Amino acid sequence: MEDLFGHGPGNDDDGDDGAPAARRSAGGAGSASPRGPLAVRMRPRTLDEVVGQQHLLGQGSPLRQLAAGAGADTSGPAGPSSLILWGPPGTGKTTLAHVIARGPGRKFVELSAITAGVKDVRRVMDEALTARDLYKTTTVLFLDEIHRFNKAQQDALLPGVENRWVVLVAATTENPSFSVVSPLLSRSLLLTLKPLTDATSKGSWSGRCRIRADSTARPSSMKRRWPTWSGCPAATPGAH
Repeated sequence: MEDLFGHGPGNDDDGDDGAPAARRSAGGAGSASPRGPLAVRMRPRTLDEVVGQQHLLGQGSPLRQLAAGAGADTSGPAGPSSLILWGPPGTGKTTLAHVIARGPGRKFVELSAITAGVKDVRRVMDEALTARDLYKTTTVLFLDEIHRFNKAQQDALLPGVENRWVVLVAATTENPSFSVVSPLLSRSLLLTLKPLTDATSKGSWSGRCRIRADSTARPSSMKRRWPTWSGCPAATPGAH
């Protein structure tokens, strides 16, 4: 039986030694693992659930078209674009990548520029080409901290972006004009994310603090220490 944080009898972590640099999720971004962190399990699944960034989320915007799967046929000129998301930490760059990957016929692959290299990029591109040709599946490649890639590493992304083997969603906290090579920048849609305001954050919590608090979903040791989230009404046992 699981508690609030996804732990239950026999749910001891087994470790993750030797995990590859790329993290994959087939069939779109998929649902959050029941053993994942609470923040990951509460991550928005659609653009309508995303808090803030309303300047990017209007009806008919390129971001909405891409998330909805408009032009999902990557063989033509109307196929999905690649994105560069520029903004400070905590503005939803990773979340937007997951939402885009939930589109029809897509799978999600994540790389971090801190730990990945050219070899990892080429492997993802090869697998994406195979998935496209054999299974008609589009790979959404989320590359975090792209500004940490040097020119040679960023150049390795170009074949996949130019030939639409992948939908690249690259995140950066640095100005892309100075941190991303021109060929990649010219082939991507640059979106600037704004910091969340206090009012926006409080509105987010008021709509999301509906976690089950019944005594059967958590160990007895937690019954006396139920958390009160900032910006939310006090959560009490038995409240929904």
